[in-house]
Amino acid sequence: MADGDRIVIVGAGVAGLRAAERLREQNFDGEIVLIGDEARRPYHRPMVSKALVMGTERPSDVGLSHYLPDLDVHWRLGARVTHLDTTERVVHLPGGESLWYDGLIAATGVYPRHLPGSPRHDPRVRILRTVEDSMAVRRCLNASKKPAVVIGAGLIGNEFAASMRHIGRDVTLVGHAKAPLHRFGDRVSSGIVEAHHEHRANLAMKSEVRHWISTKDTVGLHLTNNQLLVASVVVLAIGSVPSVDWMRGSGLDISDGVLCDSKLFAEGASDVVIAGDIARWPNLRFDETPRRVEHWINAVESARHAADNLLLGHSSAKPFTPLPRAWSTLYDTRLQMCGMPSLAEDTVTLADGITGFIRDGRLVGISAWDKPRAMLDWMAELDRRLPAPDYVPEPEPAPVAEVPVVEPSVAALAAEVPPEFDSGFDHQAFEREFESEFANDIPTTAFPAQALPAPPTTAFAAQPGAALPTMAIPMGR
Repeated sequence: MADGDRIVIVGAGVAGLRAAERLREQNFDGEIVLIGDEARRPYHRPMVSKALVMGTERPSDVGLSHYLPDLDVHWRLGARVTHLDTTERVVHLPGGESLWYDGLIAATGVYPRHLPGSPRHDPRVRILRTVEDSMAVRRCLNASKKPAVVIGAGLIGNEFAASMRHIGRDVTLVGHAKAPLHRFGDRVSSGIVEAHHEHRANLAMKSEVRHWISTKDTVGLHLTNNQLLVASVVVLAIGSVPSVDWMRGSGLDISDGVLCDSKLFAEGASDVVIAGDIARWPNLRFDETPRRVEHWINAVESARHAADNLLLGHSSAKPFTPLPRAWSTLYDTRLQMCGMPSLAEDTVTLADGITGFIRDGRLVGISAWDKPRAMLDWMAELDRRLPAPDYVPEPEPAPVAEVPVVEPSVAALAAEVPPEFDSGFDHQAFEREFESEFANDIPTTAFPAQALPAPPTTAFAAQPGAALPTMAIPMGR
């Protein structure tokens, strides 16, 4: 690229990092400015609700320093973008500062959702998003021996509850649903309930907070089931909202994340691509409805794809059609998901510990409870049943008699690239580490692993490639 070209990446998490690394891999030799609202460089955010909050790892241990070579990136950390002007191609920062861009990658992620009525002014009522949040929870735990409480029965809530029991701390998980992670099917939710009971974690399901009571030393919660909880710290884990407020007034659709086309270009802006949790795009493996996917692996893959497409330009870009997948370790058990279970109308047992999610008679998702090896086969089967559609490039525009003189685009300038740039970023090792964790039966936390029993033989011939049963179990809502 010619001197003076600039790509701005807003969001300095793992998605922003992977986008910057991919730009250098693709021989982009212009300026890259990476802006993040945290003062820290990218780190393993999943550790916030696990090793960090347990105290088994320090903040310096969860960074990505060993994956951070000299990418020749201008870091703007501790800075929050306040406004985006897509017409002038400028992002605005506090103090009247503005940065122009030739191309923009937005990867600002999500924020934990607020619980109405909760006393957020109380330092013992916390969220879990950053390293600083985790350290604040640790201080509350050290200041009082009272139990911990987590509100929210999703993945973070269950991870936090398991972390508390691992360090011997009493904990109660409060959720309005009938069971933890019930959206992953009865086998997963029943397995989590059994694991919590086995490790003596308390569950208060089908409950909400009716009253809050703040005292000098503790926080009290009066639940709708008339239970009274006294806590040293209360963690709010009731979901998230996309961090897109800085795009208000930009002309982009930010009603739920940022509306994109299938190539991750923001609708209405040919020089803006979106990556990670805030991207709402149609995954053509499933249908043409734009949706967001909030998983670590999706953030990595979408960031690299968005960077590629930005350099290629819209006409040459390819649709982003991943097979979503995620995993977590709860106690000594591996939970895995593949596809889009949220689209399902029914569930079916595919094999022991493995649940299939069905829409219109078609398999659209799989969840597994403590079956990491079998999950690899079923993931391959789902990939076979939901192939990515063939890509048909956009037709070249018809030639015109007069070609107006315009400022070169990022895509046009990318045609002339210097010799291959060796970023030094060992992205293959980075991907191997986390992809192997998806299949590995050795947990990443300090919980001891248990030997896997031999897979049982089931009456249903649920082997990859077999037809699905005609009868399905209605999925709990």
